[in-house]
Amino acid sequence: MTKRKTLTTTSGSPYTTNETSRTAGARGPVMLEDHQLIEKLAHQNRERIPERVVHAKGWGLQGTFTVTKDISQYTCAKLFSEVGKETEVLSRWSTVAGESGAADAERDVRGFSLKFYTEDGNWDMVGNNTPIFFIRDGYKFPDFIRTQKRHPKTNLRSPEAMFDFWSAQPESVHQVTILMSDRGIPRSPAHMNGYGSHTFSMWNDKGERHWVKFHFRTHQGHETLSDAKAAEIIGHTRESYQEELWHMIEDGNHPKWTLFIQVMTEEQALETEFNPFDLTKVWPHDDFPLIEVGELEMHTFPENYFQLVENAAYSPNNVVPGIGFSPDKMLQARLFAYADAHRYRLGTHYEALPANAPKNSEVRHYHKDGAMRFFTNDFGNPNAYYEPNQYDGPVADESAEEPPLRIDPEAVVGRFKQEESDVDYVQPRKLYAEVLDDAERDRLHKNMAGGMAPVSEDVKERWLAVLKKVHPDYEAGVRRALETGNHGEPSLPVTDDTPVEAAE
Repeated sequence: MTKRKTLTTTSGSPYTTNETSRTAGARGPVMLEDHQLIEKLAHQNRERIPERVVHAKGWGLQGTFTVTKDISQYTCAKLFSEVGKETEVLSRWSTVAGESGAADAERDVRGFSLKFYTEDGNWDMVGNNTPIFFIRDGYKFPDFIRTQKRHPKTNLRSPEAMFDFWSAQPESVHQVTILMSDRGIPRSPAHMNGYGSHTFSMWNDKGERHWVKFHFRTHQGHETLSDAKAAEIIGHTRESYQEELWHMIEDGNHPKWTLFIQVMTEEQALETEFNPFDLTKVWPHDDFPLIEVGELEMHTFPENYFQLVENAAYSPNNVVPGIGFSPDKMLQARLFAYADAHRYRLGTHYEALPANAPKNSEVRHYHKDGAMRFFTNDFGNPNAYYEPNQYDGPVADESAEEPPLRIDPEAVVGRFKQEESDVDYVQPRKLYAEVLDDAERDRLHKNMAGGMAPVSEDVKERWLAVLKKVHPDYEAGVRRALETGNHGEPSLPVTDDTPVEAAE
């Protein structure tokens, strides 16, 4: 029989016991000098870190992305450089509003984040399961998230706050329509699409820039839950997503998605009837068709959830040469907010944790010291701790610079209030009237009415006025469901492969 290894303290000394405290006699008090007891209790007190302000409840897998089509005409990013190339990926899916102990099967938007460990460093695709969002300016984001959290007096979720906010932000009706539709409760992360949502940019070896949208389309089909079925599942388990993912991996039924991109030239961006950098809008697929890129397969459960999934720090500012940003106001805000959230939650050197450290490229920088610096960053040359220096320290690579961004020469810096116009209702109108069928619209009316039931009459009327601007039948259907109290739904899950993008 193999001899078991000796248990040690964190400083490496052998533990004399891991069962009993050191006391003054069998019935006497505990001795403060029992440092092993103190260390054990102190470490337990610090096992938890602050949960994410949003996307607190999550599930993750490890997997691989494989290129299936050549897109070198659009990007010089090396992870897309040749058909058949594989890149390691760490995923995290999540609900947005709920705390870390929330039920998986709640009606909510789902986060869809992927960390690609490329040879040029990490590329993070940080998105949602919807191609749009509630707001288009990061200035509104803290206020919006507060409406999704608990009321400061009741400590309960507040439908009043949600619909009060949405009714004052007409651009939100597109996303709220999707949220209250059948797609509002996916059966599991495997049964939903993922989107970069924002507009990003790509540039090729010639320095030509294109605007792009990222779409990860599920191979498992869209399977969703009604409110009634979700309530039934939550009554049995709050961990339905984690359980389903576990069984899929154990059974060898690895979830897969195909990555597509939409591409828009800089010239086309000047001619669209809507702002292509507005996060509340989709790009019509008839005008900007999907272009296949590759296949994502998630096949492995992390050995330690906390180490890889809870410590995973996704940020849209993690890009690689060939992929860049756009003037999307929400994206610009996220470029600061995400990294700052990780510094607060995980510490100064969050990017050096195993989940976040690049795998296929060396890290060389001049960031020094700070809390939790657990690694050496002198790169074998302790004299090169500043730059410029004469000690062969790392230097910048100008070839990685992206091409100049074209901006309207008549642009001026200022705060531009976006006046309400019909442009905010065109796409949700098409979603409601042309994409959804009669049965889906009926369920949408009932779901919406159920969410609005506790709301004050004033806020109800304000939101109904917004729905009427989308389509008279939309307002009438929700009003009828409110008046009759008919908020019920069929208890069977809904299976539907119809795309949710309003402008397909």
